Amino acid sequence: MGTTVLDQFSLAGRTAVITGAGGALCGAMARALGAIGVRVAVLDLDPVHAEKTAADIRAAGGEAHSYRCDVLDESSLEGVRDQVERRWGAAHCLINGAGGNDPKGSTAVEFTEPDALTGSGGFFDLDRNGFERTFDLNFVGTFLPTKVFARGMAARGSGAILNMASMSSLTPLTKVGAYSAAKAAVANFTGWLAVHLSHVGIRVNALAPGFFMTEQLRFLHIDRETGEYTPRARKAVAHTPMGRYGEPDDLLGATVWLLSDASRFVTGIVVPIDGGFSSYSV
Repeated sequence: MGTTVLDQFSLAGRTAVITGAGGALCGAMARALGAIGVRVAVLDLDPVHAEKTAADIRAAGGEAHSYRCDVLDESSLEGVRDQVERRWGAAHCLINGAGGNDPKGSTAVEFTEPDALTGSGGFFDLDRNGFERTFDLNFVGTFLPTKVFARGMAARGSGAILNMASMSSLTPLTKVGAYSAAKAAVANFTGWLAVHLSHVGIRVNALAPGFFMTEQLRFLHIDRETGEYTPRARKAVAHTPMGRYGEPDDLLGATVWLLSDASRFVTGIVVPIDGGFSSYSV
């Protein structure tokens, strides 16, 4: 029998490197890929979280190995790459999932008011180090792993890279200035890289998740004292036509599609997975 449409989605026997795979979203991606026959290199700054994800994959019958890795340290990345390639050869897929927000890179208010130019937690009170840390984690933390792991893909003549953009890539969200700037850079870099690497057989795409209740989001969306949604959280859900936060499993179908041959003529796109958030207006 010939190849079917479903066969095009198969990733069995391939190797995927996933940064930030100790977290909720990329951890779910890692477990899902492991369950369909992908060899998964689980990378995270926290080795305990990385090993938990890898152990879950192995317990379910998959093949995975965990690596402590700092996505802002090129030598750390190169050391992990060498270990992965000795174990499984050059990666077929890379998911740049490391990222997140830092309260020091965010404002406490949505608007700067004339009578409170400073002291209210607005733009003029932002901490430079917090802003830079947030930007670097999301953008440089995408650039460096790509530079390190895509080399083997280019030498082989094929590969798929999946970046993690955001709703902030498309329209900047209030308060999270550093995060929004970084994710906009990730989306732009995705398109640029897709063109630049097209002649060596590497496709580059991105997901743009809407509001998913990750640990990084909690400080803006959950009141620490009451445990209830903050006004910002209520606004986010109200602006999401499907009326809920995303769940990690909501990312999995698009992940498999963009990494597999089912999307072999797709490169340079950013796919919103947001319950309609980016389409809704009044």
